[in-house]
Amino acid sequence: MRTTFHHPRILVCLWLLGSAIVAAAADGRWVASWATAIEPTQGGDLPPVPLADKTLRQYVRVSLPGQRIRLRLSNAYGDSPVQVRAAAIARVPDEAAIGGGTIDPATSRTLSFRGAPGAVIQPGEDLVSDPVAFDLPATADLAISLHFGTIGSARVSGHRGSRTDSVIAPGDQTTAAAIPPSTAKTRWYLIHAVEVLAEPQGRAISILGDSITDGLGSTTNRQNRWPDLLAKRLAANPATAGVGVGNMGIGGNAIFGGLGPAAVDRFERDVLELAGVRYFILFEGVNDIGSFNDGNAATRAQDLIDAYRDLAAQAKARGLEAYGATITPLGGYHTAARESARQTINAYLRDNDDFDGVIDFDAAVRDADNPEVMRAEYSLDGLHLNPTGLQALADAIDLGIFVP
Repeated sequence: MRTTFHHPRILVCLWLLGSAIVAAAADGRWVASWATAIEPTQGGDLPPVPLADKTLRQYVRVSLPGQRIRLRLSNAYGDSPVQVRAAAIARVPDEAAIGGGTIDPATSRTLSFRGAPGAVIQPGEDLVSDPVAFDLPATADLAISLHFGTIGSARVSGHRGSRTDSVIAPGDQTTAAAIPPSTAKTRWYLIHAVEVLAEPQGRAISILGDSITDGLGSTTNRQNRWPDLLAKRLAANPATAGVGVGNMGIGGNAIFGGLGPAAVDRFERDVLELAGVRYFILFEGVNDIGSFNDGNAATRAQDLIDAYRDLAAQAKARGLEAYGATITPLGGYHTAARESARQTINAYLRDNDDFDGVIDFDAAVRDADNPEVMRAEYSLDGLHLNPTGLQALADAIDLGIFVP
């Protein structure tokens, strides 16, 4: 039998460390301040160069402020282990520097993983850093720098729709004030969430969506997707300043299929498992409708409604408030049968007992004289919205629903 000897001083240190962790947890809860949906990468979405022995610096805009934060990485769809040798976070000097490779070095903090400077993320697993003291204001821009060791495959997990440039450089430059953007890619890789130790009343919104939520139509490096704009409204309102936003939109996604994992398949990870989640917004279905044949549109519309009911029930069973958002005009997907299906689904969303409420995005952006189309000043292509239209979506939400 093996006997393990514990020195008294070690035991005291471990007890003090454990006590500190328990005390911190009692004073707050971990809440997502930023989050994105993880998806497989392939083809043009793969990193532009091998990441082994490279530093990858990525930029995000958080929502919820905090003084202690941690980073969540995910290799959910990778097919080989990923070795992280070093990691650091830092504030961005100014908005113009987003995606440009620079940080404010005075704010830089090195991260650890179970006390070590690095760790290996196995395929299908997440990796969460140790908490670190960090002054994170609301809606601040954050740089996340990762130095990689061995990576067996280029197929790391990521997110296609970052609308934010990431830069790659040789060696360990995780704390460098500037990385020359010699290699850049408008993608995110492996980063899944930034979580803050919030006040006990801190809470997060998970928005399950497609390209409209993911930010198609927003401006690269400007962080003006409608969830970002909602986060600014929440932060400016004292009654909702404790609410974080997780943007779980994936371009081309659908309830039953589309690009990336189907909404019904990723619901548990992207909604129910989001740190501190309290509210769920469902804004999906337009890509499902776009796949309808005119002959089966009515039946498929009912399938969507049944799926909405099921997702709302799952959310409410976990103590979440669930809100259904009406589907905005179809643009190039439009046929008479598909439009009828959209109207059927929206009528259900406006008058049902399955959700706690409706967010009427359709009413906010449709043309008053021709409600089957989007208002011209909001439209990018008839289906997606331009920045003015994305602001209209954010402004259409009653912040009172997020007040306990």
